[in-house]
Order: sequence, then structure tokens, then C-alpha cells
Amino acid sequence: MIDPLYVASGFGVGLLVGLTGVGGGSLMTPLLILLFGIHPTTAVGTDLLYAAATKTGGSVVHGWSRSVHWPAVLRLACGSIPASALTLLVLWKLDLRGDAERNLVNLVLCFALILTATSLIFRKSIMERYRRHMEQVSERTTVIATVVTGVVLGVLVSISSVGAGAVGVTVLLLLYPRLPMATIVGSDIAHAVPLTLVAGIGHWMLGSVDWALMGVLLLGSLPGIILGSYSATRVPEAVLRVALASVLVVVAGKIMFTELNLQSAIVTALAWSH
Repeated sequence: MIDPLYVASGFGVGLLVGLTGVGGGSLMTPLLILLFGIHPTTAVGTDLLYAAATKTGGSVVHGWSRSVHWPAVLRLACGSIPASALTLLVLWKLDLRGDAERNLVNLVLCFALILTATSLIFRKSIMERYRRHMEQVSERTTVIATVVTGVVLGVLVSISSVGAGAVGVTVLLLLYPRLPMATIVGSDIAHAVPLTLVAGIGHWMLGSVDWALMGVLLLGSLPGIILGSYSATRVPEAVLRVALASVLVVVAGKIMFTELNLQSAIVTALAWSH
């Protein structure tokens, strides 16, 4: 049976991704955890392959429009793909189960959500402050900084499925100030495809992907992305950015609050048992 609520969630997230360009991970993963009670690791694994599927379409469109800066994509991938593979190997070796696994994913997810919200709210002021300085940076420094950014995104995305959207775009804007916004967004989406695919396959091998759930989410998200992309020019960008950032902060707070409550309950139970 196809649950209409999952289809509606996919549509809502797709719509927001189309409108704002922010990665669906920052919206879909918390939604699956908080609203549907999906285990955090399964939510991350499923969302990664869901993102790979949805962003492939966006990547093809941007590639066709020649709005992808392939050198930046390659540099990011040189850092993110090995970092993702290494992160997944460490997770497999640690063989975390139950609460330990949930705690790790939730804590990294909270950090990634707050980082995404910060980059959404303060992107303009960050750009105004550092753009002129970044224009004078040497090509070699730009290459190294791009690869290092890829490494950070690879770790973040592999554990939480969040970070490749708003954070990636903000850093690319700083590192490549002469590129137009459409090319920055296109490059970010093109890089997200191999990263989410590699991380998603890794999670599938670890057994944390719900294929049926992913299919139902895609059923709603693909029309949502098309409608959102069409409507993007008709909604004020600043309003959307602040609204989305506010939602992400509230979601991060909710996950953190739940996590702290769970921790205190465990500590109390252990204290009583002694």
C-alpha cells in the first residue's frame, strides 16, 4: 500500500528543494525521524539514495545548460568520495548498534542542520565581508580549499545526509567569486550526485536503506521539484531562506531536546538500578 502521507512529504520536500535549491537531506531526514519515527540510520541511508535519484535530473539539466564548473566538481569529489568511503568503513568497523548508532547520527545531524541554517541566514553578510579578499587568493590555495571542503562534506553527508546543499553553495561562492550563481548551484548539484550515490550504496551495504520508502518518496518529490523550480522566480528568495533556516533550527533543537531527554532517562535508570 502507498501511504499518502509519505507521498505528500516527498512532494513538500521536493517543492522546497525546487524553490530554494537547498538539499532535500536537511528536510527529508529530520522529517523521516521526527514525523514517521524511522530509525535515524535508515532515514539517512534512504535519503542519500533518494537524493542521488532526484539530483541526477537536476545535474543533467544544469549540464545541458552548461551551468556546471567541472573543475570545481572534480576537486570537491577528490575530497568527498574518499572521505565518504573512509567514514562508512569506520562506521562498519565500529559496528554501532541501537542507542550508540542513534546518538551519533542525531548529534551529527543537529550540527549539520545548524551549519546549514547559519549559511542560509548569513550567506549575504559572509559574501560581503570576504568576497573581495577571496578574489585575490591564488589558484593553488583555491584548489586545496576546495578539496578540503569536499572532505568535510563527505564526512557530514555520509553520517547525516545533510550539508551538500546550502553549505556547499556558500563555500563555492566564496572560493569561486567570479562564477555566476546558476553555475555555483549547478556545480553543487553535480557534485552531490556521486557523493550521495557512493554514501547511499555504502549505507545499503550496511543494511540501512528502505527501498519501498524511497520509491514512495520519489513518487511525490519529482512533481514537487518541477513545480518548485517553476515557481522559484515568483517567491522572494530572502523570505524563503529565513523561513527555511528557522525551520532547520527548530528541527535541530527538537532532535537535540529528544536526545538529551533520552540520555537523562538512561542515566536515571542506571542510577536507580544501582
